[in-house]
Amino acid sequence: MPRARVNGVNLYYEVHGHGEPLVMIMGFAASCGSWVFQRRAFQKYFQVITFDNRGAGKSDKPSGPYSIRMMADDTIGLMDHLGIQKAHILGVSMGGYIAQELAINYPERVKKLVLGCTYARHDDTGGHCPEYYRGMGLAEGCPADELRKIPIAKVLRAEFPLAFNSRLYKIGMFPFINIYARLMATEGAAAQFQAIVEHDTLERLHMIQSPTLVITGTGDRIIKPSSSDVLAKMIPNARLVKIEGGAHSVFVGMRKRFNKEVLDFLREG
Repeated sequence: MPRARVNGVNLYYEVHGHGEPLVMIMGFAASCGSWVFQRRAFQKYFQVITFDNRGAGKSDKPSGPYSIRMMADDTIGLMDHLGIQKAHILGVSMGGYIAQELAINYPERVKKLVLGCTYARHDDTGGHCPEYYRGMGLAEGCPADELRKIPIAKVLRAEFPLAFNSRLYKIGMFPFINIYARLMATEGAAAQFQAIVEHDTLERLHMIQSPTLVITGTGDRIIKPSSSDVLAKMIPNARLVKIEGGAHSVFVGMRKRFNKEVLDFLREG
């Protein structure tokens, strides 16, 4: 089982395929196995690097605090471990926050950037959806201090049903929500959530230098689709793609369209 010692933690990682390196950063509490549909499609054209963020999967799960910048530094440390000077970076949800920080602080390490179903700041135009807050029994836009107090199992139980819109997905997964929440409610997941609460890159997005694709589903019920409009507006020369009806896990539920848009962007010019 390949693991890299990075910034004081052991990160589990996988490398598949050949070609230009493509580093893919997964979202909150999820493992790199969630990239299965992208890995199969992308490894035909790229050397695909997936890994478990600190606090998730087979990587170490130390107690917090974590920060999004810390996890961006972890990603750079993994690239250094693998001898990768520059790579395409793809991040979804929390992975998109990490990808933003990486592109802002290490512009020389990024070829092209893909930000999926993510945001820069929680405010009137971006951030989490009202349904997300209601699922945790909170009012939309509640103070960060209230979010920090929510037990991590409750966060997971609220988020998981909102990740998919397809009736088939929802029916199939509903019986496992409580089991999933109990298994995933680790100190590492809690520390990741605290890092999410603090995320804000809005005033620094202009520092991103790499060609950027911003992609989201119009049916995202966790992160406001309007968040992607903000990202595309604030990042120089960014391209925006909205997949009609796509849920937060658009890279799973509408994977063919998602994969095509990403591959077309990464392989052009």
